[in-house]
Amino acid sequence: MQKILIANRGEIAVRVIRACRDMGLRTVAVYSECDRAALHVRFADEAWPLGPSPPRESYLRIDKLLDVAAQSGADAVHPGYGFLAENEDFASACRDAGLVFIGPSPAAIHCMGSKTAARQAATDAGVPVVPGSEEPFGQDVAESQVLRTAERIGYPLMLKAVAGGGGKGMRMVDGPADLPSALRAARSEAGSAFGDSAVYLERRLLRPRHVEVQLLGDHHGTIVPFVERECSIQRRHQKVVEESPSMAVSPELRRRIAAAAALVAKRVGYTNAGTIECLLDEDGRFYFLEMNTRLQVEHPITEMVTGVDLVRWQIRIARGERLDLDAEAMLEPRGHAIECRIYAEDPDNNFLPSPGRIQRLRVPHGPGVRDDGGVEDGGDVPLFYDPMISKLITWGEDRPQALARMRRALAEYEVHGIKTTIPFFRWVLDDEDFLAGRFDTTFIDRKLGERNGTPLHEAPAEVEALAAVAAALHVATRPDPSPQAAAARTRRWAGAGRAEALR
Repeated sequence: MQKILIANRGEIAVRVIRACRDMGLRTVAVYSECDRAALHVRFADEAWPLGPSPPRESYLRIDKLLDVAAQSGADAVHPGYGFLAENEDFASACRDAGLVFIGPSPAAIHCMGSKTAARQAATDAGVPVVPGSEEPFGQDVAESQVLRTAERIGYPLMLKAVAGGGGKGMRMVDGPADLPSALRAARSEAGSAFGDSAVYLERRLLRPRHVEVQLLGDHHGTIVPFVERECSIQRRHQKVVEESPSMAVSPELRRRIAAAAALVAKRVGYTNAGTIECLLDEDGRFYFLEMNTRLQVEHPITEMVTGVDLVRWQIRIARGERLDLDAEAMLEPRGHAIECRIYAEDPDNNFLPSPGRIQRLRVPHGPGVRDDGGVEDGGDVPLFYDPMISKLITWGEDRPQALARMRRALAEYEVHGIKTTIPFFRWVLDDEDFLAGRFDTTFIDRKLGERNGTPLHEAPAEVEALAAVAAALHVATRPDPSPQAAAARTRRWAGAGRAEALR
């Protein structure tokens, strides 16, 4: 393996390119028309166009990706996450073309890609699952049959897309009267998002916590699970803040969940990186939820508390190497890590996407701070794709230090020209319940309801004014030798003043 095509874009493409560069491997980027000047395009050793901006005409075109691989001489493909990362047809097509697919086998993707098949695999492995329907409900299944199954399972329920993810095709059902409309909506959304309108029913746990186990599997039968990640801070069933380890998981429970995750992975002969997702009920019992057959957005926090480069290991496993990690050490976290997903969204307008040009970007640095970004000054956040700008990660010797560093990093983070979720995260990290670890998957919805629409400002006007005054006074008392240097110092001090005022 000498040259890897990254079948993705944005921050994950940049992340993979960096790992390849560390390993002395050449990289091939692909891009759509609106990504022609994107950061991942410049970072790669070479870049090839895919076509128009809509994903179905570019990043989702298997034929175009394979054509680029052939013309560029790539011998492997890394799918990143999103787009075709969990597409068994893409994995099969890569291998049929003689390319190494840096991910699990098509068979494993097929099995775990179906939520009902994944639940059955967990049950067969002796791992507890949330009570639910055993078979999917396609369009040909009558509403009356779904109602009978719902009565057997018991309300409240969740309707979920069999091929789903990211909260799409998911609806809450409190009682029989809610089910018909929820069923129509879930089927419609699932069909549009995944090309498969089948759904299934699952008992809804009240105020659960969402924890997950990262794992790696090699081609020699070794499975290594890692310390868990806490992913309960969600909005619209999408994770927005993650941390590791979880305050709700004891060392004994950690080992039980990790052992269960390994059993499920072994059951399907899993290789490469994957994640077993679980729910914890209020009594501390855990249930298998689903498996993601790819690298996760939140993988950096696992890297920070274990010291393992997961992308590097993905490549090593794909080359046939044996996992030689200390499995016990992977369950002993070194400190604490937190991740905030920085999105180009407007928190004061129902988190609607805020695409556009980034006029100025200042990324935080300093001890324990990592920013995995995919944009830069003057770069565009296109309307066509997920609006993630970066993953902001902080590490500390313990949770309080990691939180303090995250608050400092968020105060220093500046993005001008578009709206972002940065003020939303500042608000979350100031919440007493979050700081105390008293939260579950309903946290964001409940807390936003308590705000009654009170806006989250990037920075109050008085903060901007004070920062400008402080900058002017500093420049006046300590003149620089040139106007250019004075202007640069003014910008630095204005930013510092704003960050201090926001603390």
